[in-house]
Amino acid sequence: MSAGSALIVDTWAALAYLRREGSAEATMRRYVRRATSGNLRLLMSLVNLGETYYRLIQIAGAEEAEDKLRLIRTLPIEMVPVREPLALEAGRIKARHRISFADAFAVATARQERGAVLTGDPEIVALPRDVVRVVKLER
Repeated sequence: MSAGSALIVDTWAALAYLRREGSAEATMRRYVRRATSGNLRLLMSLVNLGETYYRLIQIAGAEEAEDKLRLIRTLPIEMVPVREPLALEAGRIKARHRISFADAFAVATARQERGAVLTGDPEIVALPRDVVRVVKLER
């Protein structure tokens, strides 16, 4: 990925990073360093931030989820608000493909930003390349 390229962090990638899950976490760290140095844009839909937060509450409890949320806020990840065009694109994607609605927001954000989704989520990885480009993470 070249300078100015955009990678969209989905919930799968965020959780892998925050929970220090194997090679996915190491790969995420490299992308975070590149974003810190200005060689890459990392973005995340606010819908995926909410999904990450609720999953952390379920997995580790509210206190740890709050700690991880504070950590996310320190990372060089631009939070993408949900405006009508993005919501409608996510709706179109969800209507045509077997993915969760939150995943549809990650895909819609990638399409809007002309980037790729950074994920290991099998539902997103399985999408055709003409729908979205994916940078696949492994655990």
